[in-house]
Amino acid sequence: MKLKKYFYKISWLMMAAPLLSSCSDFLEVEPLNEIVLEKFWNEESDVENVVAGCYSSLQSQACVERMMAWGEFRSDNIVGGTNVANNQDLANIFKENINASNGFTSWDKMYYVINTCNTVLLYAPTVAQKDPNYTESELNATRAEVSALRDLCYFYLIRTFRDVPYTNTPYLDNTQSGAVAATPFDAVLDSLIQDLESVQQYAVKTYPTNEPYYQRGRITQDVIHAMLCDMYLWKQDYQSAARYADLVIDAKLLEYKNKIAKSSVSSNLQDQLLNGYPLITDQSGSSYGNAFSTIFGDGNSSESIFELMYMNDDNMLANGAVSYYYGNATTFPGIVKPAEFISADMTLDVPQVYTSKYDTRYYENMESSGSEYGIAKYASRFAQVTTSGTTPKGTHGSFYPSAYCHANWIIYRLTDIMLMKAEALVEMIDENDSTATGIAQRDTLLHQAYNIVNTVNLRSNGSTNKTDIDYNLYSSKTQMANLVLQERQRELMFEGKRWYDLVRRSRRDGNTNYLVSRVMQKGSENASVLQSKLTRMEAIYWPYNKEEIQVNPYLVQNPAFGSGDTNSYEGTNK
Repeated sequence: MKLKKYFYKISWLMMAAPLLSSCSDFLEVEPLNEIVLEKFWNEESDVENVVAGCYSSLQSQACVERMMAWGEFRSDNIVGGTNVANNQDLANIFKENINASNGFTSWDKMYYVINTCNTVLLYAPTVAQKDPNYTESELNATRAEVSALRDLCYFYLIRTFRDVPYTNTPYLDNTQSGAVAATPFDAVLDSLIQDLESVQQYAVKTYPTNEPYYQRGRITQDVIHAMLCDMYLWKQDYQSAARYADLVIDAKLLEYKNKIAKSSVSSNLQDQLLNGYPLITDQSGSSYGNAFSTIFGDGNSSESIFELMYMNDDNMLANGAVSYYYGNATTFPGIVKPAEFISADMTLDVPQVYTSKYDTRYYENMESSGSEYGIAKYASRFAQVTTSGTTPKGTHGSFYPSAYCHANWIIYRLTDIMLMKAEALVEMIDENDSTATGIAQRDTLLHQAYNIVNTVNLRSNGSTNKTDIDYNLYSSKTQMANLVLQERQRELMFEGKRWYDLVRRSRRDGNTNYLVSRVMQKGSENASVLQSKLTRMEAIYWPYNKEEIQVNPYLVQNPAFGSGDTNSYEGTNK
C-alpha cells in the first residue's frame, strides 16, 4: 500500500470529525458513541485508519503552525514579514507581548492527537482478539508507533509550556472529567523516556522497498532512537543522548552501505562519505544547492529520519503553514521573514552568523525580494548557488503556488542528530578534573565534537580553497558549546528548532543570559521591555491559554504571566 493510498485512508477520520473534534478543554473530545465503538474496532484496517488519522492530524495547518511558532518564532532567527500587523497574535509574539488570549497558546490540536493515540492503545488489543490476521507482532508495532506519536506531541508541549496535563487514558465519554492538573516537566520527560524505552524494540526497523515513503513518513525504530537522543539531551543524561545518536548515525551509515552494495556503479565507499558520514553532497558540477534541493525540495531524502509528508498531488492536503508563514509564488516574503542581522550577514567584511561568505546555506535559506529577504527554505523546491568570483550568488526556483505547497515538514534529519551528539559530547567534559586522564578525556571529547561540527559545516563550504573551522578558536568547553549551538542555528535555521535550543541552553545554565543575548540581536520595538521579560526563567515558556484556565481549575498560570488575562508580566524580582 503506497503512502499516498495510506493518506487517502484518512477520509474516514475527516468524515468523523464532528465526533472527534476537540473543544476548549484539552481532553474534552466529543465522545465516540457506543454504536461507533461497537461497529468500528473489529479489524486491523480499523486500527490502520485511525493511525493514519493521527498522522493527518499532525499534518494539519494548526499543528505545523505550532511546531513553527513554538520552536522558532520567539528566537533570533525570525521577525514579522508581509502584513504581519494584520495578525495580532503573531505580531505580539515578535514583541514578546504574549498573553493567555494569544491563539498560539492553544494546544487542543496536539492533545487531540494524544487522545487519538490513547484511544488506539486502548482498543487495538481488542481488535487483535477479534481479527486473527492482526498478529501479536503487528499489535506491538502499532503500540510502538502510536506511543511514539503521542510522546512526540507531549515532547512539543513540555518544551513549550514546561508543566502540562499528562494522561495516557483516552477521553471517550462525556462523563469523564477532563480537568487534570499539570505534571512537572521532569516527570513528564521521564515518563516519555520510559515509554519509548519500553516500545522501541517492537517498532518497525525497515519498511519494504515497495513502500518508499513509509521509511521517512512513519514512525520507525530510527525515529524513536532520534526522539530518545533528543529527550536525553533535555534530561541532561549526555551519555545516553550520545548512545542513541550513534544508533541513528550507524543506521544511516548501514543504509548507505547497503545502497552502495546494490548499486551497479563501482565506487570507493570512502570517497562517497564526508568524514565518515553519509551526507548528501551540496555540490553539483560547478555550483551548489544539491543538498538543499534534495532534502527540502524533493523531500524524503536519505538523510531524513522523520518528516510529515505532503504528497505532490493538488487533490491532497497541502502544507498551508509553510505557504502562509514563509511565503509562496504569490506572496513572498511570507508573514514572517529572516531577522535583519541574519539576512545582512554577508554584507559584513567578516560574517557573524555564518563562518564565511562562502557558506552556501545563507544563499539557500533565504531569497532577496526587493529591499528585503524572505525565507526560501521549504517555500522553494530548488536552489542553485554559484561561488566563483568574489561574490557568491544564489537563485531559487519553483516556489509553490499559494494553495498548493507540498513541502514536507522535517522533524528529524541526520545532521540534527549529529549536532545533538556534538552537544552531548561537550557537556560530558568535566572541567574540574585536572588529572592527566581528565585532561586527555577533555581533549578527546572536544575533538570529537569539533569533528562533527566541522563535517556539517564542510558540506556547505563553497569556497574554492576549503578550510576547516579553526579548532584553536574553540579549545575550551564554553567555546565549543557556543560553536555547536551556532552550527545548529546555521544548519537548522527556520526548521522549528532554534527557540528550543535556546531554552535547553537556559535550563542547563540556570539562567537566560545566553538566550537574551541572542534574541536581542534581532531588535525590537520594545527591546528594553523584551530584555526585562526574558530575564525570568519562567518567561521562556508560554502561558496557558485563557480558556484552558477557565475550564480546568487545576491549572495554575505560568507565574511570569501574572493571571494570564493581560499582557503584563509579574516583576522579575518576585
